[in-house]
Amino acid sequence: MLTAAPEPFPPFLDEVKPFLPIHWEELALNKDEVPLDPQYGVYLERDARGEVMTIALRDAGRLVGYFIGFVAPGLHYQTCLTLTLDIFYVLPEHRGSGGGFVLFKAVEDEARRRGVQRMFVGSKLHKDASWMFERLGYVEVERYYSCWLGEPPASAAS
Repeated sequence: MLTAAPEPFPPFLDEVKPFLPIHWEELALNKDEVPLDPQYGVYLERDARGEVMTIALRDAGRLVGYFIGFVAPGLHYQTCLTLTLDIFYVLPEHRGSGGGFVLFKAVEDEARRRGVQRMFVGSKLHKDASWMFERLGYVEVERYYSCWLGEPPASAAS
């Protein structure tokens, strides 16, 4: 049975680290140019200020998914406590069983408990999960675009 609940970030970080390369391999853009190299110290600093929200999705106690987001007043709306998605992931073998819904219902519950008024989430277009957000009642409000401006990798330049 899948369960989701908030967990303290520092101990969760050690448990989630083996998942991050799998998550990166499946979802990251520009992998040839941008290696996975998280700024763990920044996460820990923000967590010490109470700004990190971590929700773990578990199957019989085993980590199978997660949500990490940042809670802070909006930069343009300082009176509006806002939760902004950093990353979320559900292992492929646990997709289609409602794990994403379980995860995001727990995110919403914890956000409400913490006084969050608005949350922003997103989905990579090449692994689109927007259907789930729409079924949860979320409204599309913005689109992001990307363009690589860096130098090509040395192997591609020759």
